[in-house]
Amino acid sequence: MTEPLGEELARLAALHGVAVSYQPSPDRTVTASAAAVTGVLAALGVDAGTPEAVRAALDAREGELRERLLPPTVVQWSGSPCEALAALPEGTRVRVETEEGEVGDDLDELPCGVHQLTVTAPDGRTDHAHLVVAPPRLPAPPTGRSYGILVQLYSLLSRRSWGMGDLGDLAELSGWAGRTLGVGFVQVNPLHAGVPGAPTDPSPYRPSSRRFPDPVHLRVEDVPEYAYVDPGSLPERAARLRDAVLEKGELIDRDAVWELKREALEAIGGVPLGPGRRAAYCDFLAEQGQALEDHATWCALAEAHGPEWQRWPAGLTDPRSAETARARRELMDRVDFHSRLAWLTDTQLTAAQRVAREAGMGIGIVHDLAVGVHPGGADAWAQQDFFAAGMSVGAPPDAFNARGQDWGLPPWRPDRLADSGYAPYRRLLRGLFRYAGALRIDHVMGLFRLWWVPQGQPPTEGTYVRYDAEAMLAVLVLEASRAGSIVIGEDLGTVEPGVREALRERGVLGTSVLWFERDWDGDGRPLPPDRWRADCLATATTHDLPSTAARLTGEHVELRERLGLLTRPLEEERAEAAADTAEWLALLTRLGLLAGSGGGGDPSSEEAQVQAVHRFLLRTPARMIGVWLPDGVGDRRPQNLPGTWDQYPNWRLPIADGDGRPMPLEELTASPRLHALFEVLREEDEG
Repeated sequence: MTEPLGEELARLAALHGVAVSYQPSPDRTVTASAAAVTGVLAALGVDAGTPEAVRAALDAREGELRERLLPPTVVQWSGSPCEALAALPEGTRVRVETEEGEVGDDLDELPCGVHQLTVTAPDGRTDHAHLVVAPPRLPAPPTGRSYGILVQLYSLLSRRSWGMGDLGDLAELSGWAGRTLGVGFVQVNPLHAGVPGAPTDPSPYRPSSRRFPDPVHLRVEDVPEYAYVDPGSLPERAARLRDAVLEKGELIDRDAVWELKREALEAIGGVPLGPGRRAAYCDFLAEQGQALEDHATWCALAEAHGPEWQRWPAGLTDPRSAETARARRELMDRVDFHSRLAWLTDTQLTAAQRVAREAGMGIGIVHDLAVGVHPGGADAWAQQDFFAAGMSVGAPPDAFNARGQDWGLPPWRPDRLADSGYAPYRRLLRGLFRYAGALRIDHVMGLFRLWWVPQGQPPTEGTYVRYDAEAMLAVLVLEASRAGSIVIGEDLGTVEPGVREALRERGVLGTSVLWFERDWDGDGRPLPPDRWRADCLATATTHDLPSTAARLTGEHVELRERLGLLTRPLEEERAEAAADTAEWLALLTRLGLLAGSGGGGDPSSEEAQVQAVHRFLLRTPARMIGVWLPDGVGDRRPQNLPGTWDQYPNWRLPIADGDGRPMPLEELTASPRLHALFEVLREEDEG
């Protein structure tokens, strides 16, 4: 039985945005445990351990809210009044200092930006707040429909790569796809900096830093200074790493790739930069400021003391301590090395986007923002004040996972974000939009609320914590608009009422995956194309799901059976999967999308069915259509199989054909099957 919360604890939780219940389904409400609520409040700096502490905290919070004239951050959408300012007592004096340093009291002509407010009430009370002024909507996607490629970059090896796909490969794919296939975008996995280790966690969704990219993605030969380095055995060793994957069928070994690239980059670091390059590097250092210095310092300290900063010597766990300042000076060569790697990676990311746009893409590269960071990584160290100590982000129990989920990611504190005017969030977005034509936000519902799990407790013992969604959205719209980029939210799964509507109002596109689009409020059958939403990226699959070929053939069920992941008898799982596929194929047939398609004109062939699936996507009103690149060559294997760790080679597989034979980029781009699929897309879209 769940311990009753008590009225005062429930009121205290509500005042801090902490939920006391949640709904796993519309007809069911689950009450959070008192221990979960108390633990989350403690992570927010609120003592609720005893009834006396609860009453004291409640009195303090209610008194604070009575005294405040404004919340720490308020939002004004351009062309609309600010509701928080409109609610101020009559006669309140308002003073605003803009980002540019201009001071005045006119709120009607403010430029977009994050400004500083000072308000003084008639009774003499004075308050300060951040004012986010943002356009009412994000930039719209290019006119008409855009279709593009979805790919995990590490899996896209060329015969020039050093054992995993790199930014040179991304530029090559983009230039070819834009010119030859007419695509409007290429979407990649998060390229955030990973946590070093032996072995490194290969997941791109649990990075050390979301703010800076990982230099493991560098195309070493494209660094200008490489021309002045004696390569020695580097080319031969790089070829062995590449051939191990492409010729011998071995898994991608990120650690071995980084070891070799680091050796090359160390040598490159000994080459003095020319005057123009030096000036560009200095500009980058000045622009990135403290954030880059912190990141590079963490990298240098991790080399000396290991990647978990909580285990470092006393003093070094504080990025602002005298001990850390002294260590930074002693390690300045390494700090500069890691700063330079961040610059080199940024330049190649920018170059890849430039290649994509020059190839005719209306959007270009779509980058991916992970939902959080590793607790031992650079961001968690440098931004300790903004993370909730002792908490992890996850998901509550639901129909698909009765035990809930713990993702091992520390959450941002909503109160500290608001107090800072969302400074770390703004810097994060601004850094990513430097080279992104669009940004995909993983678990976009996290802009509204996140499930916090106290460390050491199962996910069932968590509760939701709410964020100021209006402020989070305003900052997102502001930074994306400044960059001229669009935003795609990954809104799959359980979404609380009102979230999709709020995202749509601000121009954030959603994500629709074919196999999940059913009439859940009606007969449960596949949703006809004309009933799909328009404001979305529509796809047949994702990196976390079976490939289209695997789903059509039922091989995804066989894979899960081999790994012992089925929760029901094999025959029952097979029957359900077959029935699901049959319903979709029946709809494709009724719509005339299967007859006479590829695969030699045989509508029962796998290739014909894959083409028909994508014809269906083009029948929907979706603004963007994404093609999972492995689908173009019949790859059967998912890149990631949720619920597995060492049972399956997550994040380490190269793109392969239907027989599992790895295909380098040069072979992919010549694939008749891939060309035939995109010919279908071109013909259907033009028709």
